[in-house]
Amino acid sequence: MKKMTNDGMSKFISLILRHHPEAAFIELDEHGWADVEQLIAGIKRTGKQIDRELLEDIVRTDNKQRYSFNEDKTRIRANQGHSIPVDVGLEEQEPPAFLYHGTATRFYHSIQEQGLKPMGRLYVHLSKDAETAIHVGKRHGKPVVLKVHSGDMYRDGQKFYLSENGVWLTRNVAPNYFEQIIQ
Repeated sequence: MKKMTNDGMSKFISLILRHHPEAAFIELDEHGWADVEQLIAGIKRTGKQIDRELLEDIVRTDNKQRYSFNEDKTRIRANQGHSIPVDVGLEEQEPPAFLYHGTATRFYHSIQEQGLKPMGRLYVHLSKDAETAIHVGKRHGKPVVLKVHSGDMYRDGQKFYLSENGVWLTRNVAPNYFEQIIQ
């Protein structure tokens, strides 16, 4: 069996619960929940080492708070970021006046023309502060941070959702609703 770091295992679990449950030979229900015992068994079938203790540690310590257990810890799901159609039960909320999006400079020209799109996910992800957006942008290259006029968007009828881990979600952001603030 292969030994992975907790971070490596967390990323593998993210792949399973957000994009490819079949990678661990499991299925998600319509709300994105997976049976914990089936997930553990499925991950072991891939040759990786995991047990309930490690899984609970990953959920508890994940710096992005990607995952949630149900009350009795028999089911687990990703909080957001899915590319597969699931309903994680997000309720519409009024966003703050401004939110932020971090990306890389190489994507900025296209974003200026087309706006922000989910790009394989169900929603565009927005941060509550520029610092978080800078961190996100750095994962993709030289960062660019966009200040999104989310309050105006909401007043104009755009829906927003707040995930369990504090990420703001919306379907898209038209170019007239953002400005570049950091490059």
